[in-house]
Amino acid sequence: MDHVEELLSMDLKQSIKKKDRGAHKHKWAVLSMSSIPLIMTLGNSMFIPVLPTMEKKLAISSFQSSMIITVYSIVAIILIPLAGYLSDHIGRKKVIIPSLFIAGIGGFISGWAAWKMADAYWLILVGRAMQGVGAAGASPIVMPLVGDMFKNEKDVSSTLGIIETSNTFGKVLSPILGALLAGISWYLPFFSIPVFCVFSTLLMIFFVKAPKSQEKPIPFKQFFRNIKKTFTHNGKWLNAIFLIGAILMFVLFGVLFYLSEMLETSYDITGVKKGLVLAIPLGALCLTSFITGKIIKENKVLMKWIIFSGSILLGISVIVLSFSHMLWFLISLFLFCGIGIGSVLPCLDALITVGIEKEHRGTITAIYNSMRFIGVAAGPPVLAILMDKTGHLLFYILCGCSLLAACATFMAIKPDKEEPAHS
Repeated sequence: MDHVEELLSMDLKQSIKKKDRGAHKHKWAVLSMSSIPLIMTLGNSMFIPVLPTMEKKLAISSFQSSMIITVYSIVAIILIPLAGYLSDHIGRKKVIIPSLFIAGIGGFISGWAAWKMADAYWLILVGRAMQGVGAAGASPIVMPLVGDMFKNEKDVSSTLGIIETSNTFGKVLSPILGALLAGISWYLPFFSIPVFCVFSTLLMIFFVKAPKSQEKPIPFKQFFRNIKKTFTHNGKWLNAIFLIGAILMFVLFGVLFYLSEMLETSYDITGVKKGLVLAIPLGALCLTSFITGKIIKENKVLMKWIIFSGSILLGISVIVLSFSHMLWFLISLFLFCGIGIGSVLPCLDALITVGIEKEHRGTITAIYNSMRFIGVAAGPPVLAILMDKTGHLLFYILCGCSLLAACATFMAIKPDKEEPAHS
């Protein structure tokens, strides 16, 4: 009897050890995947505080300096759907790892040109375009990879919340890190990209074990027939999520541009200090994304109402911004903007990831990420025009966009109310 109890005790200990090892591997896999959106966000947003210095060093106009940011986004918007299709066809890691390599090479080319060449501008743009190619095949593919790796919807939602938190933390860190690196040398931010990409590539190689598909890739024509069928059955709520994602990024980067301009022109807050102030609303967005990812689990009805409520909160916060330009008032309202957007993003990520079949997931989430990139690219220039031409009307336009997102949520996203969250 004692011998049997001893064997049972040994089996129990081994089971606990296996479970601990599994949890340890899970944490490292999530950390590895989270590094990608963090690095891709740094790879673009980090250059925003450096643009005035680049204009002086390269003797270029403000429009030309803005193209250093824009070319990255435009290339990514065009190539993200192709990267999604390839990830469905040949595998997620087979797309992500070469994309990280391309992004790193692009950063090196831009940095070398800025360091060594007198007329470096056009080669810097070539390097930035290569970074856009890498960004298209890296960050957007993380979402479907999470859906592939975790079968439990609760784990998917929680992990996507961490991924979105990492993305947002990149936005928090970007202005601070960009200003610090540029303080050493204005071209150093370019050279930091290859270092980050090597780090993320090693993490992906050693810690992320993507499940292998047992099925052969289906022919190109059949694949697109299946995608068409997916939109036929799910088009209403998918299109709503695409629209909401684009609106949220448009409003977020628009209001960040507005706050950045106000800090410089009205309060003479620049450099690292400005980055720290911008980090306040982005920090709220980051924390809210993390908490939301933890609480939504697989409850799709809860996700819908969080999206609706977050969009309403965003709209109210934006319209109230028009009441005063006092610094504490601006920061307080932007804090609520961050909470509203931060609550919505993990819900959108979870709905679109768990609601689409695995073999089409990469393509559908890629379209969603393209729409988000369009919002990112459109926000600052549109706000610049509105600030110059319309005065307070810009707040009503942004509020209207936020309310449109709330209406799209209410009208088009209709999860099964009989599907409760599983405990």
